[in-house]
Amino acid sequence: MPWLDGRRVEGSVAPFDLADRGLLLGDGVFDTALVLNGRVVFEAAHVARLVGAAAALGFPLDPGAVTTAMRAMAEGQARAALRTTATRGSGPRGLRPPAQPRPTLLATAAPLNPGPAFAPLALHLTAIRRNDTSPASRHKTLGYLDAVLAAEEAARAGCDEALFLNTSGRVACAGTGNLFAVIDGGLVTPPLADGVLAGIVRAWILAQASGLGLAVAERSLDPGELMHAEALVLTNSLRLIAPVRALGERSFESAEHPVVGRLVGALRAVIEK
Repeated sequence: MPWLDGRRVEGSVAPFDLADRGLLLGDGVFDTALVLNGRVVFEAAHVARLVGAAAALGFPLDPGAVTTAMRAMAEGQARAALRTTATRGSGPRGLRPPAQPRPTLLATAAPLNPGPAFAPLALHLTAIRRNDTSPASRHKTLGYLDAVLAAEEAARAGCDEALFLNTSGRVACAGTGNLFAVIDGGLVTPPLADGVLAGIVRAWILAQASGLGLAVAERSLDPGELMHAEALVLTNSLRLIAPVRALGERSFESAEHPVVGRLVGALRAVIEK
């Protein structure tokens, strides 16, 4: 039963304002989180990211309301993918946002197979570029068509995920995750300014790497550097830390790399707690 504006809704169909800007213009943001045994993993970070993304777009979200929605949908779930969506709400015709927005808040949860967590995957380098000049590139906005098309392109190529370059030809991120490369024994990930979404697991690695004895740097990456990396991993809230087994024709033994093993072990320990 979805959660819509403060209450549960029976079934999967609910009354919805057809003038909602999220529906008509993609004017909104969303968050995806992992639920384990009725609890949202990294709950505070997910709430803060959604509220912060809405603020960046220029409409307010009540953190308490977001927390209530997430917990309501997490309750009773052994393992689930939780999606929380916020739109600016309805408004008059045209692009300019209403002066007094009335946001719509929707949360849904779907049972999740444990298979994707920590599982190796193959990446496909898509020709679609991520627009690093757009503020939307750093938030999970509702305009996800580029990622949708790239995902289908990757599937046709026999891969699990698409990897984007930005408009300058530098590495950005995957359609649903952040990329880390192991180079000279240390971790490197592209900066947010290169069109990168601020991922929850990405932030955890940046904060915890030094405590694990790992050097970490945020800097621009050329695609050629990835081909010479010791290992690659993709991170997101459902896959957690996924070793990359291939990028196009280049194979990697990322799952066996000691740096990757240290990261996976540390995150498993946090989640088990």
